[in-house]
Amino acid sequence: MANTFGHLFRITTWGESHGGGVGVVVDGCPPRLELSEADIQPDLDRRRPGQSKIVTPRKESDTVQILSGVFAGRTLGTPICLWVRNEDARPEAYAEMQTKFRPSHADYTYFAKYGLRAWPGGGRASARETIGRVAAGAIARKILRERHGVEVLAYVTQVQRIAAQVDRESVTARQVEANLVRCPDAAAAERMIRLIERTRRAGDSVGGIVEGVARGVPAGWGEPVFDKLEADLAKAMLSLPAAKGFDIGSGFGGARLTGRQHNDAFRARGGKVFTTTNFSGGIQGGISNGQTIYFRVAFKPVATIMHEQDTVDEALHNTTLTGRGRHDPCVLPRAVPMVEAMTALVLVDHALRQKAQCG
Repeated sequence: MANTFGHLFRITTWGESHGGGVGVVVDGCPPRLELSEADIQPDLDRRRPGQSKIVTPRKESDTVQILSGVFAGRTLGTPICLWVRNEDARPEAYAEMQTKFRPSHADYTYFAKYGLRAWPGGGRASARETIGRVAAGAIARKILRERHGVEVLAYVTQVQRIAAQVDRESVTARQVEANLVRCPDAAAAERMIRLIERTRRAGDSVGGIVEGVARGVPAGWGEPVFDKLEADLAKAMLSLPAAKGFDIGSGFGGARLTGRQHNDAFRARGGKVFTTTNFSGGIQGGISNGQTIYFRVAFKPVATIMHEQDTVDEALHNTTLTGRGRHDPCVLPRAVPMVEAMTALVLVDHALRQKAQCG
């Protein structure tokens, strides 16, 4: 089922961009976990539109409601349904897109697959679908933090050609949240924000890179051979809207090294195994090795821009289209909590699978 993700900790997201609301059903959450809307809302606030001058101005409170699966402040072990109402839908802004396909968007491909599409706001192809992922990810992060001591964090490392310098072993959530673009390198962040503002005024968009890290993951998580931990992370990240690339550890840069340069030497101290380098990105043979897991996700420029572009309509006539509506000039600031959510969902699923298989 294409709208469901995970094995033991499963989520199914639902809803369209301009429908009555969006949400998620979480199945497989362990019982007796203390949970309320207050545990979920902060991550949704980081994802919501209208939060700053460099994101879409759509005004949504994105207030979450728990509809099932929680009683007296604790999870029951039954499906948890989370719902967020759409408050500021404006389908009239998409009237021209009713018959015309936006270039590099999902309009044509959804129509080719299903024979119809929810044209206001892109329907399920809208980033608004990720509300369910982020809400479910907040539950997963709580489990990882409280029961396994695992910390999940993401941040912007590049916007177009502006790159940041970040120490992934010491970076904190406070540093990430210190500016609008969620880049912990303050000097680079200022340049990124100015670039995004210029791009918005020009009616255009830019892309970039988000790095994700998971610290405190024990050795042994991962399910070879087809459910390798990095393979599930790659699928999770590439399922996000506008994601176009994924690499982990040394990534494509490792192709320039020799085996002697790239190998992570093992050492032991105090009864614990560690590596002196971490080119593997915390995963070897598809299984976590106890080191920090780190990876990068490349996001393309937003497809909707405020310029006339060539396209076709549903009758396959050549025409033109100028973007309208409210859109992000750069997805990266709001993609950070999405990357964190998908990371947490993968890790908590593998934590449960490891417990089920190995005790």
